[in-house]
Amino acid sequence: MPILVKDYTWQQTEKEIFISVPLKGVAAGASNVMCTESYIKANFTPFLFEVFLFAPIDVDRSITKIGNGIILFTLYKQEPSIWDSLSIANADKETMKRLRENAITRVQEKAKEDAQSKAARKRENEKYSLEIMMKIDEEERKRIENLKEEERRKASEDLEKFKDQQRLEEQREQKRKEEEKQRNALNKSMFSDSPKSSIQAQKHKIEKVVPPTRKCGSIKIQFTPRVFPTALRESRMAEEEEWLQKQAEARRAINTDNLDLQDLKEEEKNPEWLKDKGKLWSCSLHQFQTMLLPGLRLT
Repeated sequence: MPILVKDYTWQQTEKEIFISVPLKGVAAGASNVMCTESYIKANFTPFLFEVFLFAPIDVDRSITKIGNGIILFTLYKQEPSIWDSLSIANADKETMKRLRENAITRVQEKAKEDAQSKAARKRENEKYSLEIMMKIDEEERKRIENLKEEERRKASEDLEKFKDQQRLEEQREQKRKEEEKQRNALNKSMFSDSPKSSIQAQKHKIEKVVPPTRKCGSIKIQFTPRVFPTALRESRMAEEEEWLQKQAEARRAINTDNLDLQDLKEEEKNPEWLKDKGKLWSCSLHQFQTMLLPGLRLT
């Protein structure tokens, strides 16, 4: 059996009623409150507070606050008046039972209505969200389609411009070919009508191109006088002078018939000595000719 709470306090005005119920050390989260038009209840085990109200109240405007060790009911009267008491006087058990059951039924129905209303609001919110999403998707789809259409239009315009440009190029090329064909035909007709004049023009052209023939003449070339057959740029002046001096001495030595034998030494008069001297001189001369002056022949 729950313990009924009797030490509650209440106050009233013509429009409001204030009821303060002590929690008696029970945690605020462990309490359960029910409020109807003619019945209010607060259950916080093992305590129970209930009141069968003197007159009906406006449940939608009424407020219940739990905290600071109390439960505070702020009830708004449906009709402004001063109540004689907070609860019904001299109510029997059957009446209280009926009122309690009706209150519980009303609470259950209200909870069911609230649940249905909440579900309906949830469905409405979901439907609204779905419609918004569908609208956003439709706008995005239209935007993409517009972009695609714009790109297709630009591509078509570019293609048409390219085709027009190609046609213009073909027309220009055709016109150029026709003009070239006309020029060729005109040149051909001109050459076929006056062959003599064309031949004369060609001859005149050839005569202009060919340079005149050179006149005959002679070129005189003077070489530097030299004893040796080689060119001056290939000569060795010091060796050549030395050779010429030796050549002159050899000639003077050969011409001994004009010399006085008394001026010669005894060894110079010896035929064997002269023979050996001639051989030695001949070998030296031949070696000099081979090493210093290749291709030179003595006279």
